[in-house]
Amino acid sequence: MIKFQYNKTSLQGLDKQLKMRVRALPTIKNKESALRSEVKKAKQVADEFNVKLEETLNSLNDMLQLYDEYKEDILVVKDVKMSVKKIAGVKTPVLDGVDYEVKDFSLFNQPGWLLDGVEYIKEVVSIALEREFFTRKMELLDRARKKTTQKVNLYEKVQIPGFQEAIRKIKRFLEDEENLSKSSQKLVKTRKLMYDSTYDEIVPVDILQGISNISRRTPGKGNGSYS
Repeated sequence: MIKFQYNKTSLQGLDKQLKMRVRALPTIKNKESALRSEVKKAKQVADEFNVKLEETLNSLNDMLQLYDEYKEDILVVKDVKMSVKKIAGVKTPVLDGVDYEVKDFSLFNQPGWLLDGVEYIKEVVSIALEREFFTRKMELLDRARKKTTQKVNLYEKVQIPGFQEAIRKIKRFLEDEENLSKSSQKLVKTRKLMYDSTYDEIVPVDILQGISNISRRTPGKGNGSYS
């Protein structure tokens, strides 16, 4: 609900707030549209990585049966390199690369498929990380999109109509007040004219002139008469 007072100061403040929101609304709508598009793109890429991950795991199904022979400490994720990219004002994560550390081991004491297995695991980890990054990107963008949509609805359906209605009420009140003031002034003027007209009828003009002449005389000295 818009709070306001019936005066010009409140009217000016409301008008300023209204203009600010009217100017901002197209920009916010464009941002909402851009975010909606980016959410769709991020979801599409995340889904593609999800499918790719499933396909990769299925292709490695035979090798996974030998996973019991694999030593977990041979391959370690040393570092995940990432950066931040702004999309429509929203900070989103970007996977720049993954650093792996392969510990030394003797090929004579390990199964022959181990080297290929290490490369396959790298591929699976990279695909899984890409999927997680794009999923997180989609979540951040969608959250911002929802907030932007709420702001658009707030401006478009609540605040702008509310400010417009408040401004109309204040203007109507001020106009009524001005009309009432003019009517009061006209009434006072009419009453004064009526009073002056009635007074002229009751007191003749020659008597009023005589009273005016007498009031201009000054008292004489010594004999109490007028000079």
